[in-house]
Amino acid sequence: MKVGIAGVGGIGSNVAVNLVRAGVTSLLLVDFDQVEMSNLNRQFYFADQLGRPKVEMLRDNLLRIAPEAEIDIRQLRLTPANMAETFVGCDVLVEGFDEEASKKQLIEAFAGRELPIVSASGIAGRELAAIRVHRLGNCTIVGDFVNDFRENLLYSPKIAIIAAMMADIVLREVFHE
Repeated sequence: MKVGIAGVGGIGSNVAVNLVRAGVTSLLLVDFDQVEMSNLNRQFYFADQLGRPKVEMLRDNLLRIAPEAEIDIRQLRLTPANMAETFVGCDVLVEGFDEEASKKQLIEAFAGRELPIVSASGIAGRELAAIRVHRLGNCTIVGDFVNDFRENLLYSPKIAIIAAMMADIVLREVFHE
């Protein structure tokens, strides 16, 4: 089973580390961005990786956990024109974008297909009690569905909890539970 991860920031990098630690060894990581100082409080990167491509650094970090893992990377900006072709061969897709428009584009690109998508919505702020899971067709969404990162701070414990919940949903898909 291969898991595709679209966006490897706070959600995507933490879902990836949870999956690898749970035994998933086939991943496709896709992101265009570089590691920045502001990422270090909630993403699976380190200070000596600043300025380097996130997909390369996350692959390196995950291989330190599971050297046997097969981790493919693509450093590119996903668009409606390249989303479907980028994730050919993936059995589950994790959405880890910051921007609502990108989230919508990914979900629309795979709507009506068999590919399960695990997404996040409302991950900012400190409120943990409101986190819930909602399923719409082939898409499962985790979050509080309210708190946007432009209006609230990104709180590391909340990111970690949502990423762990998303990883659990992926594992259920992988193991058909």
